[in-house]
Amino acid sequence: MMKKLLFLMNPCAGQKKANRHLAEIIALFNQYGWEVTTFMTTSPGSGREIVAQRARDYQLIVCAGGDGTLNETISGVLDAGSDCPIGYIPCGSTNDFAATLKLSTDIMTAAAEIMEGEAVEYDVGSWNDRYFSYIASFGAFTRVSYATPQNLKNALGHLAYVLSGIQELPQIRNIPIRLELDGEALEGEYLFGAVSNSTSVGGLLTINPRLVDLRDGKFEVMLVRMVRDTAELAECVAALQNQTYDCAAITFRSVSRLTVHQSPELDWTLDGERAQGSETITIQNLHRAVRLVQKREEP
Repeated sequence: MMKKLLFLMNPCAGQKKANRHLAEIIALFNQYGWEVTTFMTTSPGSGREIVAQRARDYQLIVCAGGDGTLNETISGVLDAGSDCPIGYIPCGSTNDFAATLKLSTDIMTAAAEIMEGEAVEYDVGSWNDRYFSYIASFGAFTRVSYATPQNLKNALGHLAYVLSGIQELPQIRNIPIRLELDGEALEGEYLFGAVSNSTSVGGLLTINPRLVDLRDGKFEVMLVRMVRDTAELAECVAALQNQTYDCAAITFRSVSRLTVHQSPELDWTLDGERAQGSETITIQNLHRAVRLVQKREEP
């Protein structure tokens, strides 16, 4: 009997380049002995629903799309209580998490590496009743990922995010917030905050790879407040460039759980998708909760 593979594809992701390879991808999977069932996502949340309903019926799930498509696939697997391995063909506009995992952005190379790869356990984040694979963030520029029109992203790729971010500059403001980070209490006004499990954030900010372990049960938390003067601005820019994060305007921690108290009007972004705000948000690391297929390491 052939093994059963569920293939979930976002036909609007990136510049729709995966669409041209659909028959070739399925043929490749067939060559490796997989019976393939293909679904196209039709609206936000549809991928999660499909995977949640069907994850237990398959030995492998492969998704093609951006980081949001991967988020829906992971969420569906967790909703189903399944440990089915997940393969990811990155073809979005930014592909932050794929860059951290060192996945190929060539469609057919990524598909072949899934066929030849091995499943590795990775941490996932829970954000109240939702999940995120690599980042939950609030504040400056975070809404750009979900507010930028898809047709603009398809036409301009990553540049679309940059242009949308520039338009958001006049709206940047301090956000009052209280946090409990593994028992440590913090309170202040911040421009930006991120809870991440990735070396690449928004395609613009890179976290020191030596500080990031996607399987250690901890997230990296970065909070950035408004600088007071040009000297503090220069110090902050240098800290980000040097990946040291040891300046007055930046708070950096590695934690497994945090609670956030905030205005319910403050929305977050989870893996590039909008998450409606709440007065209290509980974020925790689900240690090695999913299995992602990666290229086998050379002996």
